[in-house]
Amino acid sequence: MDWDDLKTVLALVRAGSLAGAGNALGVNYTTVARRIQRAEAAIGIKLFERLADGYRATETGRMVADHAAAMEVEQDAMLRLLQGQDQTLSGALVITAPQLLIGPYLGPVLDLFSRRHPQVRPWVRASNDLLDLRRREADLAIRISRAPGDTLTGLRLCAQNTAAFASPDVARRIADDPEAAIDWIVYHQTPEVPAAALAARPNARVRMVFDDMVAMVGAAQAGLGVVRMPMFLGRSTPGLVQVPAMPPQPYADIWVVAHPDVWPGAKPKAFRDLLVPHFRARWRDFVATPGPG
Repeated sequence: MDWDDLKTVLALVRAGSLAGAGNALGVNYTTVARRIQRAEAAIGIKLFERLADGYRATETGRMVADHAAAMEVEQDAMLRLLQGQDQTLSGALVITAPQLLIGPYLGPVLDLFSRRHPQVRPWVRASNDLLDLRRREADLAIRISRAPGDTLTGLRLCAQNTAAFASPDVARRIADDPEAAIDWIVYHQTPEVPAAALAARPNARVRMVFDDMVAMVGAAQAGLGVVRMPMFLGRSTPGLVQVPAMPPQPYADIWVVAHPDVWPGAKPKAFRDLLVPHFRARWRDFVATPGPG
């Protein structure tokens, strides 16, 4: 079996379906099926049971996948070390960052970086998910976190606060009638009025629950209620103003992190050299009180 076939066995054990394995490998499902057939023919042993709802690994298939996983760990370690020693400014640089940070804050850095280093091709994975830097799902990660992880190397870009934001119409209603009930739009993982908001305005109440921050911002712009959000987001979003429905609260810091093996590479370093001063020069956008980071 060659390495592509071993990786395919591992991907199919993990995903349980041809389509899922294909998505993980970046190939179509027919390629996955062909590689599995080739692997089984090479060793003369069946690796998967074909079932109506997917593929189930045999005992031999699971054993092959376990060894392939160990080989994958060693390959990732070797490639990370090579990345860290790479002092060229060409090729791909994979960056992951939360979607809402990209427009107002990461965008200018990407623009400057691509003009200074035209041979480097940034690939941005916009996601709030914590991609696995050990498995090289990204080279650099911008994360909102209280701690970036013990196994990673990182720099804190800035501290953050959250506050309450709403449309100008809602803000006027709050100012005109301080005794009126305040309608809140809340996130489904914390579906209650924030405790600090209740302490400040006991007549606060939940009006709507959302499962997406972009949608909550849109709802606030439409005048549906008050939303707690990071101060940088409320301040940079047209049609929103800060309202005194809740005093500013501490929030997780913003970090740039990488695997220690990858951190010294020329491309990650060149990007950090622009990213760090850009954020630190704008620390006032993120906090309510004086004092950087």
